[in-house]
Amino acid sequence: MGRFMGTETEYGITTPSDPTLSPLITSTHAVVAYAAMHTSARSRWDYTEEHPLKDSRGYDLQRYRTVPVVDPNAIGVANVVTTNGARYYVDHGHPEYSSPEVDNAWDAMLYDAAGDLYLRQSMEDIRQLWGEGISVLDSADPCPPIKFYKNNVDGKGQSYGSHENYQYSRHTDFASVVQGLIPFFVTRQVIIGAGRVGIGRASEHPGFQISQRADYFEQEISLETTLNRGIINTRDEPHADATQFRRLHVIIGDANMSQYSNFLKLGMTKLVLDAIEAGVDFSDLDIHDPVAELQRVSHDPTCTHKLLLASGKRCTAIDILREYRNRVQGLHGEGDVDKQVLALWGEVLDDLEIDPLRTSDRLDWTAKWALVRSFMDRGVAADDPKLKMLDIQYADIDPAKSLYHALVRKGSLRTLVSEEEIAHAAQHPPKNSRAYFRGKVTEKFGNEIAASSWQSIVFKIDDRMIRVPLDDVDGWTFEKTADIINSASQASELLNALGYKHV
Repeated sequence: MGRFMGTETEYGITTPSDPTLSPLITSTHAVVAYAAMHTSARSRWDYTEEHPLKDSRGYDLQRYRTVPVVDPNAIGVANVVTTNGARYYVDHGHPEYSSPEVDNAWDAMLYDAAGDLYLRQSMEDIRQLWGEGISVLDSADPCPPIKFYKNNVDGKGQSYGSHENYQYSRHTDFASVVQGLIPFFVTRQVIIGAGRVGIGRASEHPGFQISQRADYFEQEISLETTLNRGIINTRDEPHADATQFRRLHVIIGDANMSQYSNFLKLGMTKLVLDAIEAGVDFSDLDIHDPVAELQRVSHDPTCTHKLLLASGKRCTAIDILREYRNRVQGLHGEGDVDKQVLALWGEVLDDLEIDPLRTSDRLDWTAKWALVRSFMDRGVAADDPKLKMLDIQYADIDPAKSLYHALVRKGSLRTLVSEEEIAHAAQHPPKNSRAYFRGKVTEKFGNEIAASSWQSIVFKIDDRMIRVPLDDVDGWTFEKTADIINSASQASELLNALGYKHV
């Protein structure tokens, strides 16, 4: 059973030679530099279908509406649609990569990893432009060399997001989704956590914890993503036919360097959502105080903490995840990806139960924990700044500097896909979703596109704006559109072939 999904990653950004520079400015430099040096034309983002304050519980907070027309080079909102159908842009002062829509967890993991390549290219572009004394922004000086980190905290009290998105039926009872997912989200961190040096929002206490984000959640349910964060986010913005679908917007997750952690994060969540939609009951796993237990689980790298359930029973996170796996495994059908998720899920739980460090060749948090332990075994104190530096260096996306990449080269961390496969995903859109059409027409007809979004492409033909809606996520695939795109030499021919006559 397929399910459309994708990821959004806000990267940490620094300018080592001048830490005082605003990340809003440097992030804009990064996106605009990439666009200027690697795309033939630019288009703005089409905000027509954006409704970030519409709530799944039935109301709409109208504090603001995003402006419908935005300069794609504007500071703080720079934007580019990439040839693989993704979006690379500035959000909340961070460079963000939103992956193209895919219908399985393997491809979602692959296209998430492709985002690192866009950021690395921006890093090289900025370095080159700095050497030449060139600024891509009219209102700013040249940007000095920058660094990017695939992490979620700055160590000073701020957290930035790594989000997942899953399409599901609007007819599914939202209360069942909430009930089924909260215990899963509280406990899945023992598999998908990225690891963090420091306890508390500002890392005010020494120590190591499993999740980067656990200390930043305050409620069980919330619409907010930057404050008063909820374990379940209620945003009702499907980016598809709103009469048929919702989009589960998951904000309670860490940015993963490990391909195993990322694949399991996406694959396990997909399977649990499958089970909820199939009517599987998880109510006996309700947790007495989910927010408190979220943090208790994160603060216990031994994975032996027993959570208090609403029933009065106590279980470890491993116990609860094993129960989830038992209940979903009969629903996966014959899909190879689902089978692989289930196999790895069981294997990792078995190893975590014996000794969490047995998973340090696959999972982010245990790989990082093993490094921290090795330093502490040599006499480094728990509050030594060296450990915080280790934490940051693990998430450096520059292979020459990253501890994650060093562990991969050494053979200490396993991978699932090759660098060549990731590079291919960075250049080519997935074939089985509307991302194929978005990526290919952006590449071929970019100078005739006025605006793009997840749900539309707006073509500019002479003085006319022609909006092509892409509401069907599975309706603009390679099979359905490749011949039309390949046979058209200009956008007007493409539109005529699509049924937009007299263009």
